[in-house]
Amino acid sequence: MAEEATTSTNNKPLTKTTNNKSQIIMNENDLQLIREKTSQILSSLLLSTANNNDHDSTDRRTIDDSNKNDDKHLYYYHDSWIRGKTKTNILYDAANEEEYPSPRCKYFDRNGFLLIKSFCDITTEVNLMKEQMQTLVNEMWDPNNEEKKVTVFRTDDKQIDNQGSDDYFLESANKVHFFAESKAMEEDGKLKREFLKDKMLALNKAGHGMHMIPGEFHNYTTSDKIKDLVKELGWSDPIVPQSMYIFKQARVGGEVTSHQDSTFLYTTPKQSCLGLWLALDNATLENGCLWVRPGSHREKVRRAFGRNPEHFGDEVIKCRSNIAKGDVTKSQMIFTNEPESKPIPWEGKIPGQDTGSVTNENSSWQHLFEAGFVPVECNAGDLVVFPGELDHLSLPNYSDKQRHTFQLHLVEGEKAGVKWSEKNWLQYPKGIPFLRISSI
Repeated sequence: MAEEATTSTNNKPLTKTTNNKSQIIMNENDLQLIREKTSQILSSLLLSTANNNDHDSTDRRTIDDSNKNDDKHLYYYHDSWIRGKTKTNILYDAANEEEYPSPRCKYFDRNGFLLIKSFCDITTEVNLMKEQMQTLVNEMWDPNNEEKKVTVFRTDDKQIDNQGSDDYFLESANKVHFFAESKAMEEDGKLKREFLKDKMLALNKAGHGMHMIPGEFHNYTTSDKIKDLVKELGWSDPIVPQSMYIFKQARVGGEVTSHQDSTFLYTTPKQSCLGLWLALDNATLENGCLWVRPGSHREKVRRAFGRNPEHFGDEVIKCRSNIAKGDVTKSQMIFTNEPESKPIPWEGKIPGQDTGSVTNENSSWQHLFEAGFVPVECNAGDLVVFPGELDHLSLPNYSDKQRHTFQLHLVEGEKAGVKWSEKNWLQYPKGIPFLRISSI
């Protein structure tokens, strides 16, 4: 197999060379066009939110009929993703921190995502997270251990073959386990030679209990600003089932196909997942930034990734155990389609792949815009927040710059009348509860 190489500079197009053939993924003209189009779309979303203000005249009511001309008695119904229709006074006092909804909560609920600039300090938070991650990799991951297979993480059509049949993945729920990039591995399951000197460059992700260990990830998870933000957006009993460190390595960082987070973090009787996507490096078009589909958070969750009853047995699933008592030749995990959900042609793919007009290695940005996606470029320390039903993805990183992120996923707890599904792949050992940040 010929050596693969990538090129990305300010003056040259982003390319990928395979078998001595160079294929342009995005050139400078593409990047300019994408950023211009993105600016127009985001400006339109901001203007639309401001003009609508979520209280059209048809939604106005009066609390006191004897004071119809008194604005203090006017209210409207805010359509919250997490709370549903919420009666709210029309007059919003920005100085009142308890007032709901805030302007950015309105934007979040209307469009399905929110970008908060400079949420974390580079020196005191971002860099310390990176340092702790490096220490964890050095001390805990040995890819050359002959007795342990290196686990690869995928989001493509081989996802079930990898995560769905791997005890190492299953047992990572409240621990820190490491998952490699498929492109960093040889066919025999060993690291390619170029990653032996710095094994961290071969990693796709670490998870799923980063927030459970002492240090910077736990400090961030339990910080006042996280609590305040989650409360501002309408969550009342937030608990943390999952956290991940995503590496998106230079040159080998794989795509993350279209998905909804609630597929993997399912709650009843309603979906309640909230994703907090913290950039630890600048996330750009060149190195695989996040793409979101505004408004898709109002679509129902399309499918669920859960434990296979044929493998585990119904009773084992009900008691949330990892000890299988079914047919262990069956896959541990399966996808099941949700009833009454509307399917999309690019489920588990990148728009364009579903028609065969785009290959896995050359995802066309035009197809993304046609499907309604928009890129969210951000700087290190910025935070992107979105609910669990938002459709989102990221393209491969063919550049020479890494794109590290730390990602928290919260859901509502039982105090809010919400339950964690017993069918979810992620289950903590008996007696260990999810971290409840509202009571810290």
